[in-house]
Amino acid sequence: MRPDAWHLTEDIDDFLARAGDFLRSRPALHNTPLTTLEKWRTQPGGFTPGAVLFGRLESAGETQAIFYRPPTRRLTLTPLSLERADALAVHLTGLGHTLAGVTADHDTATAFAEAWQRHTGATPTLRVRMHLYRLGILTPPNPLPDGHSRPVGEQDHDHLMRWCRGLAADLGETVTIDAASWASTRFAEKSYTFWETPDGTPVSMAGVNPMIAGMVRVDPVYTPAHLRGRGYAAAVTAEVSRAARATGATEVVLFTDAGNPTSNALYQRLGFRRITDWAPYDFAYATPEAS
Repeated sequence: MRPDAWHLTEDIDDFLARAGDFLRSRPALHNTPLTTLEKWRTQPGGFTPGAVLFGRLESAGETQAIFYRPPTRRLTLTPLSLERADALAVHLTGLGHTLAGVTADHDTATAFAEAWQRHTGATPTLRVRMHLYRLGILTPPNPLPDGHSRPVGEQDHDHLMRWCRGLAADLGETVTIDAASWASTRFAEKSYTFWETPDGTPVSMAGVNPMIAGMVRVDPVYTPAHLRGRGYAAAVTAEVSRAARATGATEVVLFTDAGNPTSNALYQRLGFRRITDWAPYDFAYATPEAS
């Protein structure tokens, strides 16, 4: 076996058996594959066998990096050097694979996008630049806005879906979020908390992914536009972060839009510290891609 080789499989159980320890070794940095793979592994209907290509880079008998490519053909990568990013692009093009984009830490995603352009002619476009934050010492807002937090229950489901549709619209996402499609959306596996005013009116929400490898990701945080600027998002984010720590989370992480100074300042005041930048690229081709 070559000293540095990619091993590909469509078997999620085999992949996790071989790459799981590597992913759990850096849960904050690897939060996206950890949460996605856990969702696929545990959620009914969340994963179709044979629909996802998994890759594991092995060197000297140890896993050094992973990727997965779901039916959307958007590649998700863990950190790679420039040389390894280029080698992966060569490997995938040589096997005839096509990609719609790549998501990874900024340096890895950029290196791979540039390599993909060299080898396929595709034009990469950065969709948005993001920051990945890890919670240090939690510093709740003082004073808190009037009101209190409460778990979102089944009776709140219509309200929750309406706010998820509002969030998706704010992000420019074209998605269907209703009772029939809910289970297949990226919002379904999370637990949610409302911040509500003393009269019981919800004014903000925060979701969290199930804890895995001691890590909880806060996602999403949403306040309707007409209620923003009153401290509600800070209060509900602090509450779900506190609760995550109380239930044993050693890492609490979240992503932000790097171009939104308001949200970045808010999370920094709560005690979140940036650990890396994140970048999703889209690929455009001069001629139609092969199916």
